[in-house]
Amino acid sequence: MHTALLVVIVLIILAGTYILATYNKLVTLKNRVKEAWSDIEVQMKRRYDLIPNLVETVKRIRRT
Repeated sequence: MHTALLVVIVLIILAGTYILATYNKLVTLKNRVKEAWSDIEVQMKRRYDLIPNLVETVKRIRRT
């Protein structure tokens, strides 16, 4: 009887550990995705900020 109770407790602990580890991994992956999208947004902003300089350069080249 004590053996069966011990086995149930160990299984509950293992299941809880698995669930906790899986949850932590999912949170980590979610944060990595957010960081990646943030990096993409930064690069897009940099490109957008360069457009006026490019337009001005083309205007200057056309004038000459």
